[in-house]
Amino acid sequence: MKLLAIDAATEACSVALMIGEEVTSRHEIAPRGHAQRLLPMVEEVLSEAGVSLSSLDAIAFDRGPGSFTGVRVGTSVTQGLAFGADLPVIPVSSLAAIAQGVWQETGTTAIMAAIDARMKEIYWGLYIIEDGITQIQGIEHISRAEAVTLTKEQQWYGAGSGWLVYEETLLQLAPSGYTGFDGRRLPHAKDILSLAKASFSRQDYVSAEQALPCYLRNEVARKQSGV
Repeated sequence: MKLLAIDAATEACSVALMIGEEVTSRHEIAPRGHAQRLLPMVEEVLSEAGVSLSSLDAIAFDRGPGSFTGVRVGTSVTQGLAFGADLPVIPVSSLAAIAQGVWQETGTTAIMAAIDARMKEIYWGLYIIEDGITQIQGIEHISRAEAVTLTKEQQWYGAGSGWLVYEETLLQLAPSGYTGFDGRRLPHAKDILSLAKASFSRQDYVSAEQALPCYLRNEVARKQSGV
């Protein structure tokens, strides 16, 4: 299997390429440099692996939620590459990617992922690892930190920039406490690859024109207005 993954949903910018079991990646913290860095990073990993874009099986990307600008840039770059090479696309949640990364590094199987959404809100979701793959419990949310609800019977590991900003509030919300937390955890293209591999095996992918971003705040606003 040959998969390329792209992430630009937060201040981090990363690209990862999987050829069989071999993974080549690039990662930078570049809050305003995503548009300039993504394509060169793609070219670098393809060149290092000695493969062409058209020889890949699919492209995966971080569809958000996250920075509006970053999500747009990542989506646009992915669509352009997929159109040009006639490849299917695998959208992956930024929150799920954070949870997947936590599990792969720590072995923790219950993760509360949260990203700072500005405007005194966070994007968040609860994830359980099943057979090595992150599975969301319920839906992804956007809310104020104090509105987060956690199950009483489960201890969670907190991860993501939402924890960096709202650590004190979030620590008070878990009835059973937390196993730990990491407020500096960001999505990474390598973790997107792990989720994309499982999705591709299920033939769970879309065409380039169907590869759409998830802003979450816009979706909530539409539901509340009845659209």
